[in-house]
Amino acid sequence: MLQKNEIYDTEITGMTSEGSGVARIDGMAVFVPMTAVGDKLRVKIVKVLKSYAFGIIDELTSPAPSRCEVDCPVFRQCGGCVFRHVTYEEELRYKEDSVRDAFTRIGRLSPEFEPILGDERRCGYRNKAQYPVAIQDGKLVCGFYARHSHRVIPFTGCLLQPQIFTEILEFLLPLVQKAGISAYDEQTHTGLLRHIYLRQGFHSGEISLCFVVRKSIRRQIAGILPAIQERFPALVSITESINSEKTNVIMGKTLHVLAGSDVISDTMCGNKIEISPQSFYQVNTAQAERLYGIAKDYAQLNGSELLLDLYCGAGTIGLSMADRAEKLIGAEVIPEAVENAKKNAARNGVKNAEFLCGDAGEIAEQLLESGTMPDVVVVDPPRKGCDMNAINAISQMNPRRIVMISCNPSTAARDAAEFAARGYTVEKVRAVDLFPGTGHVECVVLMSREK
Repeated sequence: MLQKNEIYDTEITGMTSEGSGVARIDGMAVFVPMTAVGDKLRVKIVKVLKSYAFGIIDELTSPAPSRCEVDCPVFRQCGGCVFRHVTYEEELRYKEDSVRDAFTRIGRLSPEFEPILGDERRCGYRNKAQYPVAIQDGKLVCGFYARHSHRVIPFTGCLLQPQIFTEILEFLLPLVQKAGISAYDEQTHTGLLRHIYLRQGFHSGEISLCFVVRKSIRRQIAGILPAIQERFPALVSITESINSEKTNVIMGKTLHVLAGSDVISDTMCGNKIEISPQSFYQVNTAQAERLYGIAKDYAQLNGSELLLDLYCGAGTIGLSMADRAEKLIGAEVIPEAVENAKKNAARNGVKNAEFLCGDAGEIAEQLLESGTMPDVVVVDPPRKGCDMNAINAISQMNPRRIVMISCNPSTAARDAAEFAARGYTVEKVRAVDLFPGTGHVECVVLMSREK
């Protein structure tokens, strides 16, 4: 049995989907963060459970060839990136392996695995950031949470974000503090400002700034809004989201416009899109366009089909395929996103689209009861995966093809296995890296009805 605080010589032989290296010591799996496959090292055991343990690097005796210079000063503290210490080629290999492992081990499936689609940019690709706020040494700061905690690591220069986000934060924070707007304290449920939320249209350049607050700061913020708008003309939307709950959920249910509009515009797959702070929108626009292109190819539409887009968000996926479908029906549970989807369809002259507001499973069941039988179904569920009611209803609709886009290979594999049990063949899977540096990876899955 491994002993806590003991040090062992070992080698990293595998990698978890969360980005921790895996070593085997005395027959037990030991998970070690910030390591690389091929590292030879001395590991200090920090926690021992029944069948596995956790360790940290005590000494790196022989680094793996894939290691590279870390380019971020807070990499070891911040909980965002997990792969800045290895080459991008190695990161892609880890991610491709994690998708393959999920489908073969969890789903017990054997589809064709197409090569992972890597990103051309490893930095500056994110169009959205949500920065938690705190007071440290009497100064208002924002940044990112330390690993496995809610302790804010003050940092405004994240390499994953566009440079203008850094400029906005460094200009904004002193003004906000001078205006007397206090940082929220989740322990005492006091203070006002919880998060600073920024989003930029990749093609348009338009920027949205949203203050997530415990209660309205309209009065305190009014005096500094002109200075912010003058310094950053691209800020076309400044809002506040009221979140008075004791919760880890970032956004509140009430949104007030402080200046400009409640939305920004952008282009996705050739369609002009309006995005509100509540709308789901892929954080890596350029790579998302490639992802949706793969999904469109998998859908194999010829212009005569009824296309159902579940978990449709602002409608970006369905609208990217609408030109090849006879009719598009989209469903989304967030009302603001549904309104965005309707406006996006009208803005782009898409007349064959209808968008419904409601839970994906419930909408799918209602469509089934009404006799609506789509030829192709596209699903883009949250990390927890598809609702079982949705899976049952989709299967009973008997579409020829189902295309799944997922940000969680484990739940995608689980859901694909459920569809397989209902008569679908899981034909192809392709991993797509939308989040370089992090442990996250998307995948696209093609399932076809067995004849």
